[in-house]
Parts: sequence; C-alpha cells; structure tokens
Amino acid sequence: MKHVSILVPQGHTSVVNIEGTRHIFSEANACLVGQGHGPAFEINLVGLGREVRQATGFFTVNPDRLLQEVTHTDLIIIPALHGDLPQAIARNEAFLPWIVEHYQHGAEVASFCVGAFFLAATGLLHGKQCATHWAHAPAFRRMFPDVHLVDDKILTEEDRIYTSGGAYSYLNLLLHLIEKYAGRELAILIAKMFAIELDRSSQSAFIIFQGQKAHEDEAVRKAQAFIEQHVQDRITVDQLADLLAVGRRSLERRFKKATGNTVTEYIQRVKVEASKKCLETSRKTVNEVMFDVGYNDTKAFRTVFKKITGLSPLEYRNKYNKATMRLAG
Repeated sequence: MKHVSILVPQGHTSVVNIEGTRHIFSEANACLVGQGHGPAFEINLVGLGREVRQATGFFTVNPDRLLQEVTHTDLIIIPALHGDLPQAIARNEAFLPWIVEHYQHGAEVASFCVGAFFLAATGLLHGKQCATHWAHAPAFRRMFPDVHLVDDKILTEEDRIYTSGGAYSYLNLLLHLIEKYAGRELAILIAKMFAIELDRSSQSAFIIFQGQKAHEDEAVRKAQAFIEQHVQDRITVDQLADLLAVGRRSLERRFKKATGNTVTEYIQRVKVEASKKCLETSRKTVNEVMFDVGYNDTKAFRTVFKKITGLSPLEYRNKYNKATMRLAG
C-alpha cells in the first residue's frame, strides 16, 4: 500500500486539489475493495497545524497528521498555492526540507498547477522538466530559470517527480498515478466514474497568448507593438531591424532575451492568437481567417497553428465556435 501525504499549506491554497485528491484516491480504494482486493492507498492530509484556515476565510482544513508525525511516505502531493507566490513559499518554508528529505529517502513528489512554484523552491526541479498553469509560465521562468518549463504539457514525469499543468489538469495526473500504482483497468474505471478525459497530453488549446511584456527593453517593446498592430501583414526580421534602426543580430538576441521567443516565433504566436479569436466568434472559413492574418499557404498556416495549439484550425473552430457546434448537432 502506498502512503500518500497531501500537503495542506498555510494561506490561500486549492481546497479543490486537496479534497479532490483525497476523494479520488479514496474512491480508487473503494473500487479495489469492492473487487475483492486490498486498498492501494493510505491517505493523510499533512499540515503545520491541526487547523489550517484559508486566507479567504471561506474554508478550514483539518490535517490528520502534523509534518513531524510523518516519518515515512511514498508520495507527496503539493496543491496549488494562490496569491503572491514568493510570499506563499516563504509562509510555508517549513515544508521544503521535509519534502527534500523524504524525496532523498525514496518518496515521489507531485505538484499541481502553480504548486510547481513551491516544488521548484525545494531545488528538486533543477534541470528537470516541469508543467504549470500556462498563464503563470513567464513568472515561473523568471523565478526559476534553471527549470525546463514545458507550458504546453498536461503533465510531466522525471526522476520520481510529477507536475501537472493548469487548474483541473491535476485530474489527469491523478489518473496517471492511479494507473502507475494500481493498473490501467482501475484508472479507466475512475476516469469513467468522475467523467475525466483519459490520456490528455497537451494544454496548448487552452493557452491565451498575451505577449511577454514584463521586460525593460524599449526597442523590443516597439517591435512587439508593431507586430501586434500589423497582424495582417507579412513581417520580416530585417523589416523590424530597419524600423528600429538596430542590427538584425542584435534585435534577435535582445528579443529572445526579453520575451523568451525568437522574433519569428512571436510573429507566429500573435497571428495564431488572432486566428483563434476569429475562429471562435465568426463564420469565416479557415482560408478566410488564414488570409486575414497574412498567410497564403494553407499547409504552412495549418502547420504553425497545430504546432502552437495542438489542434488543426478546423478542429479548433469545431471545438470552440458555438455556431459550428449547433450545425454539428
């Protein structure tokens, strides 16, 4: 039987992550017992105090184990922490050496959503892949540049460490852990019972590209503004360099440093984001949308769109456009 420690941090944390994990693992146990097997999980809520009142004032969680009372665990669950993340990490720093110690003694560690920030603060993610909520990806990269963030992934697994992407994608990580510990058959059963889509691998279709503006490079800001104001045009790096009176190589280097994207990648992401909005709300054909954002090669547009969103333009329109959904129905 695997001992699972679900952490209950101080401050504002995801009660949904805490109770959802307890509920789903408990239901997995019930299913196994109903089939004549023993339970797979021993589940504890682990906190720094017997009563953890949420900073919102709405909920109080009562851990059944204090941190120092857990001398052995097989799996540590880190829920999402909300609010000012550096402050949340500082408020809960007593957990950090405990997590590292148990990991060094063989425990596995899983973080949900922005719980990845807390996991990264342990140092255990150094040089490893990690997923988190796509909206927090720029802040994560600034705080933890030594971690390989893959913000398009639903989940990652490396060296006994697991991370999940945004919000309710933690459910997919729970299914993954149930399958690993108790088998595919039980994971399928739990997926059906809780109506969770099994084997999702990407959160790309949910990402809203808002531009990376948290930098102080004025020339790059002007380049970003020009790209966003001329989404219908075909823009080249040389054109931008001439416009800003800087060398091409210098612009490319500064742009990558400031935004995390190359100029070409940024242009593509801006055009695809404009395409997504049009596909969601208009009755335009895919070709009309393609022309509106400056593409005239169907294959090139489809390739770039699918690379960024994980879906073809037609699949995206069918998924998110109400008019299309009504016609399909």
